[in-house]
This record gives sequence, structure tokens and C-alpha cells, in this order.
Amino acid sequence: MQDTVDMVDDPEYAEEEPSFSDPEDYEDDVEDEELLDEILREKPQEADGIDSVVVVDNVPQVGPERLEKLKNVIHKIFSKFGKITNDFYPQADGATKGYIFLEYGAPTQALEAVKNADGYKLDKQHTFRVNLFTDFDKYMTISDEWETPEKQPFKDFGNMRHWIEDPDCRDQYSVIYEAGERTAIFANDAKEPITSEERARWTETYVRWSPKGTYLATFHQRGIALWGGEKFKQIQRFSHQGVSLIDFSPCERYVVTFSPLMDTKEDPQAIIIWDILTGQKKRGFHCESSAHWPIFKWSHDGKFFARMTQDTLSIYETPSMGLLDKKSLKINGIKDFSWSPGDNIIAFWVPEDKDIPARVTLMQMPSRQEIRVRNLFNVVDCKLHWQRNGDYLCVKVDRTPKGTQGVVTNFEIFRMREKQVPVDVVEMKESIIAFAWEPNGSKFAVLHGESPRIAASFYHVKNNGKIELIKMFDKQQANSIFWSPQGQFLVLAGLRSMNGALAFVDTSDCTLMNIAEHYMASDVEWDPTGRYVVTSVSWWSHKVDNAYWLWTFQGRLLQKNNKDRFCQLLWRPRPPTLLIGDQIKIIKKDLKKYSKIFEQKDRLSQSKASKELVDKRRTMMEEYRSYRETAVQNYLEQKDQRLELRGGVDTDELDSNVEDWEEETIEFFINEEIIPLGDL
Repeated sequence: MQDTVDMVDDPEYAEEEPSFSDPEDYEDDVEDEELLDEILREKPQEADGIDSVVVVDNVPQVGPERLEKLKNVIHKIFSKFGKITNDFYPQADGATKGYIFLEYGAPTQALEAVKNADGYKLDKQHTFRVNLFTDFDKYMTISDEWETPEKQPFKDFGNMRHWIEDPDCRDQYSVIYEAGERTAIFANDAKEPITSEERARWTETYVRWSPKGTYLATFHQRGIALWGGEKFKQIQRFSHQGVSLIDFSPCERYVVTFSPLMDTKEDPQAIIIWDILTGQKKRGFHCESSAHWPIFKWSHDGKFFARMTQDTLSIYETPSMGLLDKKSLKINGIKDFSWSPGDNIIAFWVPEDKDIPARVTLMQMPSRQEIRVRNLFNVVDCKLHWQRNGDYLCVKVDRTPKGTQGVVTNFEIFRMREKQVPVDVVEMKESIIAFAWEPNGSKFAVLHGESPRIAASFYHVKNNGKIELIKMFDKQQANSIFWSPQGQFLVLAGLRSMNGALAFVDTSDCTLMNIAEHYMASDVEWDPTGRYVVTSVSWWSHKVDNAYWLWTFQGRLLQKNNKDRFCQLLWRPRPPTLLIGDQIKIIKKDLKKYSKIFEQKDRLSQSKASKELVDKRRTMMEEYRSYRETAVQNYLEQKDQRLELRGGVDTDELDSNVEDWEEETIEFFINEEIIPLGDL
């Protein structure tokens, strides 16, 4: 150690030690940005914060005595889009100038305010115009000379309705199997399904078809993707972290997504409504609970959507996504509501409150006119069931008559198409297991009783104001009712705990067409045409025997499709027909003209030679004919060469005169080999 100190103190060694000091006149040419780039990026900028400021014009001009009231109104309207951190009300001569500045906590909240509050009608004289503060710079730099906008390239996604043009009228369905690892789209065929598309890890949970079948939605951790066209290209994607539930508007213009991960008090992100065509977020909402999905229920045409909270029914209109008439309906005690599938009518019910009876109300939108109110007494619960066309509404009312302890069920049938909406009542004293309307008709089916004595009753709503019981089947093993989309036919199914018992019924004469079983079946799905029905055992509910079976509407089993860890099957919906009622009647009347063509196709599909095999053989025959024509052409072109090689003898002519030939046999000795066999 002492040696080291001595070496440092030695002048000889001190001269060799390098010096890191700069000369007095040295100037550093290294800029701060090179050394402190990351830190300088966080340096506050002059424009920081302006992205969160909005300018609201056409605000009422008030004096000091009314300024506080104006601020409260403004805060109530604009705090819906986020937390307002600052506000400024310019004044002159003791009154406001008619415009104000509001600052939000985030730029996204300012954007929401511009989207949703611009055009807000405060009163007859004042309609707000809302802009971002940063828009002033943008508009100041706009050139006075017109520039033709750049033409945007057209994105061709192919024929979005291609599956409807299938010459054999085969519907499609999606299948998820291998525990969700694989997703496939099949075209339905009586012999075996035909693969249209198949991909690995196409979705992370499940899939969903849009109401008209145009889009297939897949779920991912970061959001939703929509696919469509002939090759199922990606049409649109919506970024919503942790999305778990979706819902489409009936018009397929909007999609609603739900995520439990994204919600904050300042920025509602739990529920988001998106525009499918543009991919833009239309509005975000808070969500207290998703137990009853969908949170928002849509009108049949997609013009309105509604949400129920405690004592409030909020109805919004599209495309503004704002409250209808800028206010919600105050309905004390509202329990449930539902839109009519055929009209802009909302049905809702309210339970009893002391001496005030329970009531069911039918309200016309957007006028909010009450078209029918029905008072009910001793009510325990109500369920609303619309017929698919909106012709009838059934309110299932569970009540406890005075002096009894049991529950009696009444079916209150509202005739929506008749004047003043008359109501018929069907009373049943047994417990109700299931209820379902005929989709295109005036019949409904009810499962009632206790196992093992469960009965299925079929009722017909007559035009004379009566409801007739047309048939009752005793001792049914069923807990679910599945009507064909076209009506008339239905399946009574005993799913899960009832071991998959199936009964196929024709309700035109209440004939039991067939009784069958798909052991442990968990789901039943009709195809859109009502020709086929699928029963399945999902891996999500039962871990063995996972498969889906295809039946005819009469209950004849066509296919058993076993898929490894099969999860889900969904038929692709069809859009509504473009034909009017009279045109459909003419087609049905003249159906015999086309029956021969249909019968021929049916025979072809039932024969061993399938359409694919016939097409293959036809292709092979065409290839052979083409090859033969080419060979004959070459044969004729080579005739001169053959004559020259054969000394002018036309062997082609000899071939044509076979009778003149003489047969001669010539033998040639080639070789002889002797093999000794040894001593025998």
C-alpha cells in the first residue's frame, strides 16, 4: 500500500497521469437534446392542455344574478363526458358574452363533448355549437384556394351476401371445437357438411353472427374483429381491452361491446357503442352490472335503444346517441321492459306499491304516448313475451290469490293489431316450465306441471276474440320449447338433466311426428329455413360424447358429426326476404311447376354419385375428349412423314382393309442354356 502512495507522489508518474479538465477557452458543441432527450420530452410545452379545452358557443347571455344558475346547467350537461377541471365565462358590461371555455381532464373527454354536445338544443333560442380549442389553429391555416380531396381507395371485401346465392340453397353454420382452438364454417348438406373456411385460434372465447348474417364476430383480449365476404376477410376491428360480451343492433349498423376492465368514473368505457361501417366509437357508458345482458335493448329498426336503471327508463336515439327529448322517463319501481319486434312500442311493468296495483304499460315511441295500460293485482312476478312479428304480446303473470298460498299463472294476451289493444286471459294453476310463441303465426306452446308429469299444451289465438286449447300431450320429458323459424313445427326437448329426450311435433294437426333421444344434449338450433334442426352436446357443459347431430324437421336423423371437444354451433342468419306477401303467395301457388326440378336434385343427392363426383367425372370426360382431338390432329399432320418412312406405302389404308391381310408366324432361335440338376 505504501508503495502505491509513493508512486502517486513521484513526479515521474504524475506527469504520465491523464488530465480530464477542459481548457479555459473550451466551448462544448453537444446540445442538451443529445444528452437529455428523454427528460426534455417531458418538459411542459406551450400548447400542453389545449387539447382538453372546448369552446361552447350560443350560450345564453346572463347577468351576475343568473350566472351561478347558468354554470349549474352547463356543468350538468357537460360533466356527462368527463370531469371538468376548469371553466371560464368571458363577460362584458356585466353580462356573459355568449361563449364559454371548458377544460376536461383528458383530450378524449373533450372529443366526447364535441361529438355528443354539438347541436344540443338548450331551449328554443339557444342551440350549442361545440368545438375543440385547437380547431382555431387548424381553421386559421386553411388555404383560400380549393384543393380537390384525395380519392380514397375502395376496399373490396367481396360479395357480403355470397352464401345466399348458393345454387343448392345450402345454409352455413359456424362450429367451434378442440376446446376453442379451431373454428370452422360449414355449408350444410344432407350427406355431409362441406367446409367453407377453417382456421386455428380464430377466436379466444366464442363467435357471434350479426342479425342478418353479414358479419362473423370473434373475441380477442384486445377487442372484437368482424369478418365477412367470400373468404371471410377482416372487415372491421374494435379495440376494447378485455371485451367479454357483444350485441348488434337489428339494422347491423351498430355493435355494443362490454368489458369489466376499462371503466373509470371520469371516462365511461365499460359499454361502448361502435359504428360498424366507420369503426368509430359513438359513445361510452358506465355499467353497474352485466348480469342481465344486453344492457341496452334495441328497437326493431335500430333507430332507438333503451336502458333501465333504478326508477328510470332512458331511451336514446341514433345516430346522435343522445337521450330522446333530452330527458329520461321517471318510472318508479320499473322491473323490466321490452321493445316490440315489429313496431317502435315499449312494454314495461311496475310491481304493486301499497294500494296502487301492478301495471303493464304499452308506450309508443318517440311520442311517449301510452296506448294501453293493464292493472294487475296480487302479482309476484311478470315476464314479457313478444310474438316475433309483434302481432301479440304475452305477459306471464305469477300471482297469489287472496286466501291461498299457492301461485297461479295467468297469460295476459295483448292483441296488438286490433283497435284499443284488447286483452285475453288464460289461467293455469300448475307451475310453468316454458312458454314460446309460434314465430309466424298465432299459436303458442306451454310446458307445465311437475316431473314426471309434465304436459305440453298448444293454444290458438282465434280471430273471434277467443283462445282455444287445441291439444295437450301428457307425460312429456321436456323442459324447453324450440319452434321452427317458419312456424308450424317444433321440438320439445329435455336438455341436460333430462338426458336429451326429443319430440318432433307438427302443430297444424298436433301430430307427434317422431320421438328420439340425443343423450345429454345441451343445445337445440334450427336452421333459418326450418328444414333442419341440430342437437348438440357441448364440451362447455359436458366433457364426453361431444358431437352435433343433424335432423330433418320431421325428426329423421341425417348425420352424426363427432368433433373433438366440440363447443358451439351457430347457424348463419338470413336477411329478410325482399319479396312481399303477395309474391310469396304466388310462388307457393305455382310450386308444382318447380317440383320436378327439386325432385331431380333430391334424387341426385340421395344417389351414390354425389354432385361433386358427377362434376369430377364430367371434367375427366372433357379432358379425355380434348386429348383425343389433339391426338387425331397430330396423327393427320404426321401422315406425310409416315409415307416417306415406309416407301410410299400407305399403311393407314391397309389398316382399313383388314380382310386382305395374311397372318404369318416367324420363329427366331435366341439362346440355349444348360443347367445341371445334380444326382437325383
